[in-house]
Amino acid sequence: MDRLEAMSIVLAVVEAGSLSAAGRRLRLPLATVSRKVSDLEAHLHTKLFNRSSRKLVLTDAGSSYVAACKRILADVTEAERAASGEYAAPTGELVLTAPISLGRLHVVPLLAEFFAAYPDIDVRLVLADRVVSLIEDHIDVALRVGTLPDSSLIALRAGTVRRVTCASPDYLKVHGTPHTPEDLAGHDCISFAGFIAPDAWSFVREDTTLTVPVHSRLVVSNVEAACDAARVGIGITGAFDYHIAAARKAGTLTTILDEFQPPAVPVNLVYTAGRFLPLKLRAFLDFAAPRLKARLME
Repeated sequence: MDRLEAMSIVLAVVEAGSLSAAGRRLRLPLATVSRKVSDLEAHLHTKLFNRSSRKLVLTDAGSSYVAACKRILADVTEAERAASGEYAAPTGELVLTAPISLGRLHVVPLLAEFFAAYPDIDVRLVLADRVVSLIEDHIDVALRVGTLPDSSLIALRAGTVRRVTCASPDYLKVHGTPHTPEDLAGHDCISFAGFIAPDAWSFVREDTTLTVPVHSRLVVSNVEAACDAARVGIGITGAFDYHIAAARKAGTLTTILDEFQPPAVPVNLVYTAGRFLPLKLRAFLDFAAPRLKARLME
């Protein structure tokens, strides 16, 4: 029995919540996952899971074993990285994730210069407007917007971004410019469900959060489409300042209600803690953090 493989499968079962979900994640048949877990339990002479028709629950022995598996597999990963030279020279593949717009507008332009400086590092860039698990998806570093929850991850500040409310000059010329959040009640709005609600938007007045009702003539599935719709005059929308930087510079979008926006939110490069930091990751952190700060300040 390959015990390292069996440990990895048990961890996948715990993280996924079921044998079938672990099988899908690992691309293994359910029968194989079930047999590997059963073989490991037979080898250990103990039950790792209490099985029911609905879910698997770790036994006390299983909980202790899973904690040990995490340590062992982490040590094996560190040893493999050390043996492959990741701690001796900046080399290998770096896996990075970022929000779609932020990655496209600010990470991709940095990579040409980064590749020139570090010719032995390759990058796999995962752009997604969701929180990607660094451990489950084998991500080296994530660029994240917003206040981070308490966790074992390490964060390196890479700048800040501000929320804005914006519209095209043509729309404002026809419909008038709102001067207070309450004025939005008489306007057509554009909402992106993952960023702002379609029926109520939040602002800040004298350090107090203010929620005002709005009428969304258009609800879209991503913020880029919301900004595109605002640019052609459909209505008013909300975004982060980096979403509209080019349009604002070109004069096709202008911000409104700036004095009612919440404070800037942090942008961080986030990575997992470890006894050793691969040089490819250290190289990217040292390279990207100051450059991202400069770009986000423009």
